[in-house]
Amino acid sequence: MFKPFLALVLAATALSAAAHQHAHTHGLMTLDVAVDAQTVTLAIASPLDSFLGFERAPRTDAERKRVADMVARLKAADQLFQPDAAADCKLTKVELESAALGLGTAHDHGHGEKGEHADIAVDIVFTCAKAADARFIDVKLFDAYPRLRSIDAQVAAPQGQFKRSLRPGAARLGLTR
Repeated sequence: MFKPFLALVLAATALSAAAHQHAHTHGLMTLDVAVDAQTVTLAIASPLDSFLGFERAPRTDAERKRVADMVARLKAADQLFQPDAAADCKLTKVELESAALGLGTAHDHGHGEKGEHADIAVDIVFTCAKAADARFIDVKLFDAYPRLRSIDAQVAAPQGQFKRSLRPGAARLGLTR
């Protein structure tokens, strides 16, 4: 029933992510959320600086540990994003992509992201018994990543499409208009 809707949302998400690559602002993350009958899908785009404090391949053991900790924390996305319990969701997929860090399909072979402005993209899928019943997602990123100051969220749900801004202290993303 929602498959054409999801296809449109995913196409819009891809366009949005491409547009946000040019709007590289430290401390700002974009979050696209699509809700259909059985899934809640999240797509994050952010400068690496918001997560690590640097935007390049790690050079020291301490930086490599920060990258490993970030990857582990993001892969445990159900600790960072908690959909409304009414939807009965379980984390089923997390994919990370960053050319600077050699993550995902964007491996840097010497002609990837240049300069000191590298990003990370994260795709997260929750499979839910009743995704359309979700009224919110609690976003725990601000506690985990203090360099993050703002999240610009776009939501496409059965109830409609809309934008929200999240900040520390106001990090519950409503999924209804």
